[in-house]
Amino acid sequence: MGIKMEDLLNHALRVATKLGARYAEARYQSSMYEESLLKNGVPEINSKTRSRGIGIRVLVNSALGFSSIATITKSKIEEAVKEAISIAKSSSSLIKKGVNLSEEQMFEDKVIVKPRINPENVDSDGRIQLLKMIDEELLGTSQKLGVKTSVRLLSIGYGVVEKMVINIDGAKVYSKIPYEMATYSFTLSSNGRSLQRYENLGGTGGWEVVERWLLDKVVKEEAENIGRAVLSAKSPPSDKIDVVLGSEIVGIVCHESTGHPSEADRVLGREAAQAGETYITPGSLGKCIGSELVTIVDNPVIPGSFGYYVYDDEGVKARERTLLENGRIKELLHNRETAAEFGLKSNGAARASSYNREPMIRMSNTYMKPGDYSFEELIEDIKLGVYIKSYLEWNIDDKRWNQRYVGVESYLIENGRITDMVYQPAIELTAQGLYSSVDAVGKDLAFYAGYCGKGDPMQAVPVWFGGPSIRLRNVKLSTRIGH
Repeated sequence: MGIKMEDLLNHALRVATKLGARYAEARYQSSMYEESLLKNGVPEINSKTRSRGIGIRVLVNSALGFSSIATITKSKIEEAVKEAISIAKSSSSLIKKGVNLSEEQMFEDKVIVKPRINPENVDSDGRIQLLKMIDEELLGTSQKLGVKTSVRLLSIGYGVVEKMVINIDGAKVYSKIPYEMATYSFTLSSNGRSLQRYENLGGTGGWEVVERWLLDKVVKEEAENIGRAVLSAKSPPSDKIDVVLGSEIVGIVCHESTGHPSEADRVLGREAAQAGETYITPGSLGKCIGSELVTIVDNPVIPGSFGYYVYDDEGVKARERTLLENGRIKELLHNRETAAEFGLKSNGAARASSYNREPMIRMSNTYMKPGDYSFEELIEDIKLGVYIKSYLEWNIDDKRWNQRYVGVESYLIENGRITDMVYQPAIELTAQGLYSSVDAVGKDLAFYAGYCGKGDPMQAVPVWFGGPSIRLRNVKLSTRIGH
């Protein structure tokens, strides 16, 4: 992609301006994904998908219109611009309050992530061989423990997303970012008990990212721990106790009960019918919902992260957003539309999953800031407690306030030491109840990959979530229903 594509995007802007658009943006996006999947030791899928096209958005009569094309020619671009303008004009007669966009500094820039080991040099046979080695470790470990392994799913893939965003306010941003991703899922059972483990891994870069994951070692260790839980884990204590949550659970808590509620379009009620509501209102900024030890941020510019980007799909330069600072609601995630409504600048949170999807407010890498406690210090004064390292399932209500997390790898803490495994402990607290119970934050920051869904039609975008281990005081645990 070069000058020709830039000329085509500029042609879209000229046509839109000529037809009366107050604002126009054109985004070229090409996405390629290749994946190898192993099911129960047998190659199931080797897939390769591609999409390529241009999305065009205009602001006419205080309403936005969006259209896209997969056939990239001047005539098709002109048709798409006319369609977007027609949609905007039709919408303007239906909305009571017009759309405005915040004024932003725009940039001309290129963001290119170069892989150290080109993933295209690792063919599907190479990926399958690695998956088979991991599967053999998984199967051998479960057989050694004497537990039954049912469905085993393992996958490795990579993708490359190339974009160019141009708008009439002066943005001209090109990016090319490679991604590596992997998934493992297995279920172990014995004597009427079963536990499933499912995990995504993801990052930006080349095959060197996969090599750093040490998947064979990680999956073997997971199988050993989950197998022991199936065989010998005890029921959790029923009284109120101290609980240490591992970084994986802290990450999903941050994503679900701070990240999503902080999306400004959700705060304004615009996501209620699709992605749900939020406990945060426009007047909530500054409200205390947690201990002063809790600070949660969303930061897209972490190098190597799964949610990495430097400029959003409106051409705004991205930065770290502090959503919760010392227990107080600090900042929302904004695009240019919501920023204008709040009288603010956008903080670069507009993302689209494909050329044929409109940019909307999305998270990137959402996590709790680490503290200065070692793990040993977190547990040293706990007489009786539970350490929940990873989760089996989670649930959250429509306003993202009431939440429940069920542990999969969990341990009893007795007199400052990790002892027996605990079977499926469940923690059920409000967002404020959980964050207010935090009295110590570890320094063991870790991240986990996922695909965040939002919108209608659904858009799934890569994200990281994470944090350190944290200690909660005086919390009551339950067990998973039916066990």
